[in-house]
Amino acid sequence: MQLGNLSISNAVLLAPMEDVTDIPFRLICKRLGADIVYTEFVNSEGLIRHSEKTKQKMMFLPEERPFGIQIYGGGEGSMEQAARIAEQLQPDLIDINCGCWVRNVVGHGAGAGLLKDLPKMQRIIATVVNSVRLPVTVKTRLGWDTESINIIDVARMIEDTGAKALTIHCRTRAQGHKGDPDYSWISAVKRSVTIPIIVNGGIDTPERAKDVFETTGCDGIMIARGAIQNPWIFAEVKHFLLTGKRLPEPSFEQRLQLLREHLHLSAQHKGERCGVIEFRKHYSGYLCNQPGVSKLRSELMHYVEVQPIFDHIDRFVKVLTTDITTVEPRESLAA
Repeated sequence: MQLGNLSISNAVLLAPMEDVTDIPFRLICKRLGADIVYTEFVNSEGLIRHSEKTKQKMMFLPEERPFGIQIYGGGEGSMEQAARIAEQLQPDLIDINCGCWVRNVVGHGAGAGLLKDLPKMQRIIATVVNSVRLPVTVKTRLGWDTESINIIDVARMIEDTGAKALTIHCRTRAQGHKGDPDYSWISAVKRSVTIPIIVNGGIDTPERAKDVFETTGCDGIMIARGAIQNPWIFAEVKHFLLTGKRLPEPSFEQRLQLLREHLHLSAQHKGERCGVIEFRKHYSGYLCNQPGVSKLRSELMHYVEVQPIFDHIDRFVKVLTTDITTVEPRESLAA
């Protein structure tokens, strides 16, 4: 896949996800093999109104490169200004969100709402492309619903604007995250345009990743929710594509080690209390497949400091390794 100065074969990307793809999580995924990582969704209106919270979403570290800032909005003027503000931070690319299905985004004519007004989508993308020197990419869905799938025409239109790549979430806006993604359209899209096509939606195993590459001829895949539960998926996919064999499942000790590293990064970049609270959504991914972990996850939710969490986990591991049969739901490990 050629994207500006970037050249990546069988690219495996981390999808932009609101309240998920912050600096700590991106660093973890990058270290585990993600080829490109992205910000959370950056609201163009918030950006041009100088919202500090919105600006913070665009911050990144050198080790995250290649790195993309994803912006969204329903106005040409605000998107143009937002793109120029984003470019000042010198990311490797700017991505336009034309696929978010959430009601309050769609209701403002942004995200997947643009699928109901293709001339407006075209104007916004072309405006952004012409306002910056960085490569501009687009992420969208197959269509508004199953009765209005128009991704081939949309892909041609996006290529005509000068956008350098297209990511397709292989569900409709009406589906949201429900139902099986339909990858069958991708081959036809590939035949219709020359820009790189990246496939998103439902890719949560190495086997699924390999099948998507082989059956669609896509240039890359983008992993979203599958990375929340299993950030090792980037390394697993790359190993499977290369060898046809699965990497061993991460051991519980490896999961705990990565949990500690991730939590430390979260506290470091957000402040201890905020970092700990915002990390809570990651416990279910790291703590699984061991007796008593559901109770452990529940108990860790009460903490707002890092060290008590580490101490609690150490006590859990000590009990587990001493006699696994003693770790029963009736016994609390709380301090």
